[in-house]
Amino acid sequence: MDIKKELSKGSSALLVLSVLADTDRYGYQIIKEIELRSEHVFSFKEGTLYPLLHNFERDGYVKSYWVQNAGERKRKYYSITKKGLKVLSKSKEEWKSYSTAVNKVVTGSIAKSLV
Repeated sequence: MDIKKELSKGSSALLVLSVLADTDRYGYQIIKEIELRSEHVFSFKEGTLYPLLHNFERDGYVKSYWVQNAGERKRKYYSITKKGLKVLSKSKEEWKSYSTAVNKVVTGSIAKSLV
């Protein structure tokens, strides 16, 4: 199913921070993990991911470091910070409230006693 970019745009930060909460990852790993978890509904382009990561780093939500394993090229890994975990927690709460409200409107499940 194709999801309009406008719908996923607001959730990009939540998705990226969520996968970094599990373990440190480099850019391509972040992209692939989001694709895997979403069953290919979300597909980030590098041009979307890296500016987001750079902003997160500037804001103190993530930190980065370089790793070079034998026989491989150097890769920049990102790890979520305590500040990033707080932002993630708040974003999850906001997402839960938002998605619950949208579902109520879409399914018409408002309590009958309020009508």
